[in-house]
Amino acid sequence: MRTLVTIALLMLGGAEMVSVKSENPIRKEKSTMEPISAPDMSHITIDLGIRRGVHSVAFSPDGSIVASDRDNTVRLWDAVTGQEIKMEKNFWVAFQRNFTADINSVAFSPDGRMIAGGINESEVICLWDAATGENLRFMKENAPNGLHWVNTIAFSPDSKILASGSEDGNLYLWDVETGRKLKTLTEATENIFSVAFSSDGKTLASGNAGNTIRLWDIATGEQLKTFSGHTNWVFSVTFSPDGQTLASGSWDHTIRLWDTNTGQQLKTFVGHTLTVWSVAFSPDGLTLASGSQDKTIRLWNIATGAQIATLTGHAAPIKGVAFSPNGVTLASGSQDSTVRLWDLTSPVLLRKDKE
Repeated sequence: MRTLVTIALLMLGGAEMVSVKSENPIRKEKSTMEPISAPDMSHITIDLGIRRGVHSVAFSPDGSIVASDRDNTVRLWDAVTGQEIKMEKNFWVAFQRNFTADINSVAFSPDGRMIAGGINESEVICLWDAATGENLRFMKENAPNGLHWVNTIAFSPDSKILASGSEDGNLYLWDVETGRKLKTLTEATENIFSVAFSSDGKTLASGNAGNTIRLWDIATGEQLKTFSGHTNWVFSVTFSPDGQTLASGSWDHTIRLWDTNTGQQLKTFVGHTLTVWSVAFSPDGLTLASGSQDKTIRLWNIATGAQIATLTGHAAPIKGVAFSPNGVTLASGSQDSTVRLWDLTSPVLLRKDKE
């Protein structure tokens, strides 16, 4: 189906969406969540029209591009206009000759040179050239218990290591340059749903089906801490920019904040009515975004735990959220087969939950 780009205006006092012809919005260079004098919040909706929905979204390091999965390919979008960026190659997953597999997780390398995809195939990760779409290499582990797909991937801050977690509970560190497996981090659980590196690259967090979050030492592969408190599976984990706090989203409908030094639970954010699939910190560390099975995105004040705003419009569960590097835009990917780009400088958005 041909990509459809519309701009929807979120009307004050309700969630009604009005579609108009796409225009090129002006990108505002403001800090995250800073109120300004501007028209009602607008957002761009990118309709991929695909069978399985969108599972993952990621910004390029310079914030100019948004990447998303599209069945068994990656698609790139201009972060200002929402228009698709055409590539020399097409980020195709062609594993074992003609066999293709869907992509579950997408990540840009921090140096901007590569895009990685966690594949819906036994312990397989694909690495592409971000500039051309050319397949650079596959990473595959022929583990005896490697029976199911890779759920999650994340690059280290220096772009040299890739972490992956799978449905079988396998948690690996990979050398990006060679594709060689560096370490196996042993989890006593059947499913790893999310992985994230700390900003200094020394620690990895993983969320799992054991209702816990674990912290790992990258250098040694040793487990440092286990955070317990969630009452169901943990689907998403993310570090604050300073690495002092970890946020987690769970099937128990809650978001929790943890002190990474002590392991103490700091806050619990309650508001979502169904599973929280994805969480992301703003670049300044003051705001958290969460995407849920309840079809809403919520923005939270980290200091107070208060809900700042609720973003509505997606017609299905929201599987991924990501802030742009300057904190002005939020990207969301949903099982309704759309990617949405939200303008976070809108005063309408900022006061929506205060009325």
